[in-house]
Formats: sequence, C-alpha cells, structure tokens
Amino acid sequence: MTDNLDGAVALVTGATAGIGEATAVKLAQLGAAVIVHGRDAGRGAAVVKGIQAGGGQARFLAADLSHPDEVRRLAQEAGDVDILVNNAGVYQFGSTFDVDDATFDLHINTNLRAPFLLVKHLEPAMAARGAGAVVNVSTFGASVAGKLGGIYGASKAALDLMTLVWADEFGPSGVRVNAVAAGPTRTPGTAVYGEMAEALGHAFALGRTADAREIAEAVVFLASPAASYVNGAVLQVHGGLKAVMPG
Repeated sequence: MTDNLDGAVALVTGATAGIGEATAVKLAQLGAAVIVHGRDAGRGAAVVKGIQAGGGQARFLAADLSHPDEVRRLAQEAGDVDILVNNAGVYQFGSTFDVDDATFDLHINTNLRAPFLLVKHLEPAMAARGAGAVVNVSTFGASVAGKLGGIYGASKAALDLMTLVWADEFGPSGVRVNAVAAGPTRTPGTAVYGEMAEALGHAFALGRTADAREIAEAVVFLASPAASYVNGAVLQVHGGLKAVMPG
C-alpha cells in the first residue's frame, strides 16, 4: 500500500489555518483535489493559492458550521468526496459556572453536530463506491480531565465515541473512520494563550508543543491507503504520557 491519493477528493473543515491548513496542503501534495473549508474567504483564497502554486488542486467553500443548514449546504456543494477530515472546532475555557447556554451550544454544534451531519450526508456516496475515509480531529483532553476545559473536552469525547460507532456502522461498506487525539499544538488559534500553550507541551514525554504539520501527518496517514486496515482507532498524538511514581 502507498499513500498516493491521485484522483481522490478530500474535504477538510477548518482548513484556513493550523492543523487543517497543514492537512489540506499535505493531501494536495499526495495528489488529492482538496476542498478547503473555512469562514474567511480571504484566508481560504490564500490557502488555495498556496496549494495551486505547489502544483496541487484546491477550491474554497465557506460555511459557518455552528448552523446546521450551513453544514448541509457545505455537504451539498462539496459533492462526492473520498476523504472527509472533520478538523474544524472551537475551544473556549472556563469553569462550569462560566459556561452559558450560548457557549455550550457553540461547542456541541460545531465540534459534534457538524461532523455528525457531514458524515450523515457524505458517507452514503462513499459506501456506494465501496471505499472512503473519515478522520476526526480530536484532543487528548477528551480522555484526560483538563482544568477549565470541561465542555470542550466533553464535545470531543462524544466525537471519539461517534468515531467508534461509525467505524462499526460503515466498515462493512468499505468506509474507514478514525480519529487523531492531538496534544498541545502550535497554531494561530492557540497562540492567543501565549506561554501557557508552550508550557503545556512540557507536561508530555517529548517535552514540547507540536507543530501543526506533525499532527497533519498523522491525519493524512489515517486518510491514506497506507492505513487500509486501520478502522475505529483514536490515535493519540501528544508526545507520550509521562510515567508516574509508583506508590
């Protein structure tokens, strides 16, 4: 098996920066025609231009994934895809008492409902062709309690569970579904947290924060034929957990 993606069509949500952009670029380098999703047309055009300058194929589609009708429109405009990368997500941190209804809904709608609807609308065509790959970008915070990260972690934990459900539901039709649980990663979105984002990397065995391209490599692997027998995996890409002292 190789990781050649010539002829494949890939939709990457949240692909105008960070992990999503790095994933879109890598998929295009391997031959996929990439649909770059985002909310900002200017940033989307820049990513598409960069991919095309490197000899790749790409186009941009805008949608606000917090609204279900926008998600359904994105699925319709994307058409038949062979690879779906559910990368777009929101993360706002606060205690239980800081999370109001709007914040709660934003996380559930964007991090869980949007991937659910995209899979619901795009998977049938994959199944009809007998092949396809879905990769959900999750977080180590879905399985480890993070201070002030309850609603974010909970929304991603639900996505991890849906990954397992979909792997069973769609596996017989030839569609593989996996997830990447990313560790602390250096992106424009995490830059607003300053030194805290860098410091969090020291809590893991490698002792550093990841570059977005390192997470993208894992996403692309799971999307590629090289992972043809990988289904229902939640791949931990966080640099390794540190050992604790026995006692």
